[in-house]
Amino acid sequence: MHAHHHTPLPVDQALAAAALWCAQRGERLTDQRREVLAMLLNAPGSMKAYELLAEIQKQRPTAAPPTVYRALDFLVAAGLAHKLDSKNAFVACHDFAHPHHGVMLICNRCHAVRELCDENLEARLAEDAAAFGFRVAAQDIEIKGLCARCAELEAA
Repeated sequence: MHAHHHTPLPVDQALAAAALWCAQRGERLTDQRREVLAMLLNAPGSMKAYELLAEIQKQRPTAAPPTVYRALDFLVAAGLAHKLDSKNAFVACHDFAHPHHGVMLICNRCHAVRELCDENLEARLAEDAAAFGFRVAAQDIEIKGLCARCAELEAA
């Protein structure tokens, strides 16, 4: 199995890469989208929409929920963020330039999220699904457990 993860770029470089990615797709990384993506990039784990809204309201008290939801919908559709369905939360994607989806390793204790990209696993799942006549639209896989740091703390 060939799995790899990407070392995240510094936030400013990630935002510049995201803006370029959007431009290449004929889309814009607006200020609101950039602000939400920056918060996700800076977060140690995932963030829920209401947490993002609360952060935005610290600067702009009149910001409304649709602002955040529209930005999140765009970021997920553009491949710049993932929605973690099990947590109803969002995390930045650090490998958005590649069309494959990842395996999300979610720590039950600190809620940190690591994304593994495994093209062989993705292909195998698509093949197995096709055997049932099922066409896979998206396949973010969420695996829960303990990150190395929390496992170490629990063992101590």
